[in-house]
Amino acid sequence: MAMRRFLQRSPLLLTDQNGFTNTKFIKSIAVSTLSPTSETLKISEEISCFLRKNNWKTTIASSHVPSKLDPDVVCAVLHQNQVGDPKRLLDFFYWSQSQMGVPQFLDSFSILAVKLCNSNHLGLANEVLTQMVRSHYSSSSILDSIFFLFRNYEGSSAVVFDLLIDSYRRMSMLDEAANVFFVAKKDSILISLTRCNSLLKDLLKCGNMKLFWKIYDGMLDAKMGFDVKTYATLVNALCKTGDLMGAKRLLIEMDEKGLNPNEFIYGMVIERMCQVGAINDAIELKKCMGKRGLVPNYDIIIVGLSRAQRMNEAKLTVEEMQKMGLKPKHNTCSALIDGFMREGNIEEVLRIRDVMVSCDIPINLIPYNAVIHGLCKFGNMEKVAEVLEGMVALGCKPNSQTFCSLIEGYCREHNIGQALEHLHEMEKRNLVPRAVTYGAMINELCHCKDLSLAIKLLEKMTSSGLKPNVIVYSTLIKGYADEGRIEEARRLLDEMRCEGVAPDIFCYNAIISSLSKSGKMEEASTYLLEIQRWGLMPDAVTFGSFIIGYSKIGKMTEASKCFHDMLDHGFMPNNLLYTVLTNGYFKAGNLKEALSTFQHIHALGVPPDVQTCTVFIHGLLKNGRVQEALKVFSELQEKGLVPDVFTYSSLISGICKQGEVNKAFELHGEMCLKGIAPNIFIYNALIDGLCKSGDIQRARELFDGISEKGLEPDSVTYSTMIDGYCKSKNLEEAFSLFHEMPSKGVQPHSFVYNALVYGCCKEGEMEKAMNLFHDMLQKGFITILSFNTLIDGFCKSYKLQEASQLLQEMIAKQIMPDHVTYTTLIDWHCKAGKMEEANLLFKEMRERNLIADTITYTSLMYGYNKVGQLSEVFALFKEMVAKGVEPDELTYSLVVYAHCKENNLVEAFKLRDEIVRKGMLTKGAIHNLLIFSLCKREDLSEASKLLDEMRELGLKPSLAVCAVLVCSFFQAGKMDEATQVFEGVKSLGLVPDTASLIDIVNGNLNDRDSEDAKNLIKQLV
Repeated sequence: MAMRRFLQRSPLLLTDQNGFTNTKFIKSIAVSTLSPTSETLKISEEISCFLRKNNWKTTIASSHVPSKLDPDVVCAVLHQNQVGDPKRLLDFFYWSQSQMGVPQFLDSFSILAVKLCNSNHLGLANEVLTQMVRSHYSSSSILDSIFFLFRNYEGSSAVVFDLLIDSYRRMSMLDEAANVFFVAKKDSILISLTRCNSLLKDLLKCGNMKLFWKIYDGMLDAKMGFDVKTYATLVNALCKTGDLMGAKRLLIEMDEKGLNPNEFIYGMVIERMCQVGAINDAIELKKCMGKRGLVPNYDIIIVGLSRAQRMNEAKLTVEEMQKMGLKPKHNTCSALIDGFMREGNIEEVLRIRDVMVSCDIPINLIPYNAVIHGLCKFGNMEKVAEVLEGMVALGCKPNSQTFCSLIEGYCREHNIGQALEHLHEMEKRNLVPRAVTYGAMINELCHCKDLSLAIKLLEKMTSSGLKPNVIVYSTLIKGYADEGRIEEARRLLDEMRCEGVAPDIFCYNAIISSLSKSGKMEEASTYLLEIQRWGLMPDAVTFGSFIIGYSKIGKMTEASKCFHDMLDHGFMPNNLLYTVLTNGYFKAGNLKEALSTFQHIHALGVPPDVQTCTVFIHGLLKNGRVQEALKVFSELQEKGLVPDVFTYSSLISGICKQGEVNKAFELHGEMCLKGIAPNIFIYNALIDGLCKSGDIQRARELFDGISEKGLEPDSVTYSTMIDGYCKSKNLEEAFSLFHEMPSKGVQPHSFVYNALVYGCCKEGEMEKAMNLFHDMLQKGFITILSFNTLIDGFCKSYKLQEASQLLQEMIAKQIMPDHVTYTTLIDWHCKAGKMEEANLLFKEMRERNLIADTITYTSLMYGYNKVGQLSEVFALFKEMVAKGVEPDELTYSLVVYAHCKENNLVEAFKLRDEIVRKGMLTKGAIHNLLIFSLCKREDLSEASKLLDEMRELGLKPSLAVCAVLVCSFFQAGKMDEATQVFEGVKSLGLVPDTASLIDIVNGNLNDRDSEDAKNLIKQLV
């Protein structure tokens, strides 16, 4: 017999048959010699003789044998097996261990395991194998040793490998157990099906599916016949891995092999089908079970149907189950309650509760809490109170979950009072709400704007050991931000970080939105930087807030940048943002960008809604684009959108402002036919349009008919009518409406008073105007407009002293005059030739940093022209150009007149060329002046050319200038030229067809169109 050696680097811990462990270790190499020496054989034979006696322990102990014992001797005794009793050999094995104090050889264990199995002492063999597995020997060494001895002993039982697999399984050493299977199979040793089934079951339990399928493949390869347990494990494995088709194939295979699947196997497949939502397949299997006389697990199917929200089928299955005398389990009823609750079917929920009572299924807090939670979720708080009462009557005490559901339900219904009452009840019972419940109450308190109580709840929450999450904090931050309390919101933001809760983008969005709505964009931008610093990404709300904020304050460049940044980040703007942007561009006067933005909506495939179209229509109308607005209005309706009252309001108001009153009334009729009731704003717009078009009578008829429409005239209605009457010089009706207003519950405001003051001033009724003015002073209605209107009235009545006194009174009342105030006074002082006073007013105006406009400068130039101070005219013209004030045609005329007076026609013609280049020439005054001057210098050829130029430019010369030119030619003896000019005068219709050349020479014709031209002639000729 060849020698085998097993090198062991760790000691073997041995446990004797009484369960005590020998803890002595050796560090030497343990060697088994199955070809023992003669000395070892001699001692082993002697020991074998002793072992045949019943008192072998005593006999051996009294001999010299104990001193000769070593692992080689023990191994030889076991190997020779001269005793014939494996149990006695095992006893000797344990006894010798206690005598030697050194580890036994691995082969000694293997010999015992094989011999014990061969003699059918499987329990003892199992103990020995367990000792081997628990040792520090490698699994390969153990398996090698057993295989060697298994082959060494003829007729050895393969059950030793079954027991070895069991030992490894009990120690959770499944890889090693599997290895025994594979090595045995390779050596054509067949492991029992029972052990294979157990090993597969353990591998499935621990999830080692790779090894599971290797064992399965090995079993197939070994052509092992599977039993029901094998199939049950395989079906379970396929179900766990989601291979339901494979599981169904195994059921068919079982049928083909005559192995009928039992209820357990069917149940596994049905349960997994229900779990993955394959309810129809589960029901089919249930039918198969019924055909085989098997009772399906109704509870599994009912739970599956309930989870799939197939509640009608679940209900029918319960009824089928009850007909068979089966009662649903507690968790089945809970699933049914949950399913019906999700449907909001309170009646069925309560019916299930009754089923539980009738079936003696204990109703504990779980189903009751499910019912209460569902009722609270659907807002049926009255029914909740009823169920709660019944629950308490049955002896079920509400727990924390019950109260939390109630509190959250009342919060959803915005009944914070009841929610707080239940919170107080919880505290009395020493129950602690969950974090979500605190969050719901804090959210509702923020909704009610009771932030102080919300903060108290936050403090109570933290003191109870609950940590507020980011949602709770963001709710509070939004509450503070919505009220504009940014400092408190900021404090909470800092507190979050201190508590280890990282603020999310919603926290920052609340603050940014509030700041943007307030127009505090610089401060909002600091939070955007903070967002980026903390690694958060702005979302659509962030960008939207900035777009809204910048648009609100008119910074459309910044709004546009945010808009494009939003697109670059992959966010699609909604109609609100397009509406805001479009409105912002219109308000900023940027019609081009407004149109571009509206077109961009279509390009992105975002259909504009009614609000967006309404804003766009309103903007177009404000810019005078009536036809385009009407086109958008038509397109809006073509796309199936229904214009609302605001759309019609914008359209009718805009069209009325453009003077197209008839079209506005057409739209009014259209909206009435569609059943859209016009509001007072629309009637105000129509009345205003009629008043502005001079149809005051029709405006009054519309005014009087407003009450019949279920509306009442408001302050704007009265103001519009009064203003209309004032402008149409009907002060009597204006004052009649004015006195009517208080009786209708409408108090006159400053606009009404200003309109009446204007009307009185226009009619020269300055005493009435002053009476109204004093009323306005008492009521605090006085504005700059009031003073300006009165000052203008006094000026037009040539009462400059009273006008100047009003200016002083205005300053005394700290109502600062504007450029209109000063320009009006300057203009009338200039017309009166009071240039010293006019100049003082001009100086005072500049001291107040008021900007003089074209009218101011033109008035002063007129005055200085009138008093002959032409150098002042030139100085003022130079100053206004230097200050960037654009001269108009009248300004140029006055400067040209001054140059003509000084006979400086070169400069006069330069100004003529400049005004022609600017396209500002609409009247013939400048050409008339130049022709007069040329005639005075007797440069009749140039004068005649200038007259021809006027005709080419479409300008009509005055009769006076034509008369001067005719007379000049006549006096120079140039009758042909005189006649030619005269014929031109007749062709222009400046003189009757019956007039003759002599009539014009003798001065018998008057210029009906230009008295100012006559005055100029007198000064020039």
